[in-house]
Amino acid sequence: MTTKQKYPITAAYYLAFILLGLTVAAEGPTLLKLAEHTSSALDQISLLFFFSSLGYLLGSFFGGRIYDRIPGHRFMSGVLIFLGILVALVPLAPSLWILLAIVLILGLAKGALDVGCNTLLLWVHNEAVGPFMNGLHAFFGVGAFIAPLIIAWVISVTGDIYWVYWFFAIATFPIALWIWNLPSPAPRAVPTQHENAPFPILPVAVMVLCFVLYVGSEAGYGAWIYTYAFTLNFETEVTAAYLTSAFWGFFTLGRLFGVWVSTRAKPMTILLLDFAGCLISVGLILLFRESATILWIGTILFGLSQASIFPTFLNLSEERMHITGTITGLFLVGAGMGGMIMPWLIGQAFVQIGATAMIVLILIAVVLNLLMLLLFARISDRPRVISEDAAIAD
Repeated sequence: MTTKQKYPITAAYYLAFILLGLTVAAEGPTLLKLAEHTSSALDQISLLFFFSSLGYLLGSFFGGRIYDRIPGHRFMSGVLIFLGILVALVPLAPSLWILLAIVLILGLAKGALDVGCNTLLLWVHNEAVGPFMNGLHAFFGVGAFIAPLIIAWVISVTGDIYWVYWFFAIATFPIALWIWNLPSPAPRAVPTQHENAPFPILPVAVMVLCFVLYVGSEAGYGAWIYTYAFTLNFETEVTAAYLTSAFWGFFTLGRLFGVWVSTRAKPMTILLLDFAGCLISVGLILLFRESATILWIGTILFGLSQASIFPTFLNLSEERMHITGTITGLFLVGAGMGGMIMPWLIGQAFVQIGATAMIVLILIAVVLNLLMLLLFARISDRPRVISEDAAIAD
């Protein structure tokens, strides 16, 4: 694939990820309105996150296998059209169970789109993928930053959320058409050092757990910070949406900064700094939980610190393993599990224990995530060390 072909394809994936960010980030700030539409209590409507992430998990798993077998852009275009139709139906659901069925199927499309953009970008840029991968996830942040602003504006003008989802639905179709007309990248050849190597079960399993915990903390915070701030009377409906937007806005800035950092620092160094920032920010919010100012500061710092973790996990894995669509799909299955379990768990704790339970659960997830990362760094080095020792012995 020529350089001239690579950049339009990369730009198309970036647009698709803006759309993905819009649809994912809309769930939290529209939660209360969707509860009104379906006459649901807060703990009931929190099932939306569970069903959405269950679909995301299944879409990631099966989507990864499909991208390994058929031209990626044909499949991705179909996924985008399907996604657009389902997004338009979300605000029209008259009952909770119809809404949950829609978001379950919508999650399938989101998962397939996510694994497709990540896998195909790896195939387009190969070893030079680092800054492009950070750029891809920065554009997810762009969508996630814009979504709460669009929601706040639409609610202030119309009093409801119908046109939020309908705007997102309309935007899918030109992106699908563009991707359909671009050549699909070919799967990567297996590098020499990975030929005839067994499937790296343990490193893949540990990295899957890293994605479970990371996306759990990111999705849990992004989905519930609006309700957390509103419930504790820190913010109004509109300013709580601005707080959510601040989280995703600085998340986006962090990912844009991560594009530059990824060309100058090793993935493991970046990740350790990111986790240090996460621990400091969540710790501040927990220690000074009566302060709206600290909530804003902690939210901004948490968004910055979380920003580059996901793409850097992928870069670290690419550095140590041969990544196929199937392996990427497994990583995103982990991401789907995290996004399924943590927001639902926070919703239950919110009702049973109180708002502070959200911050405690996020802190636990961050600590466990750091421990899993250190374990991955240890076990993924072993095969390389063994092979080098064997080479010296020979």
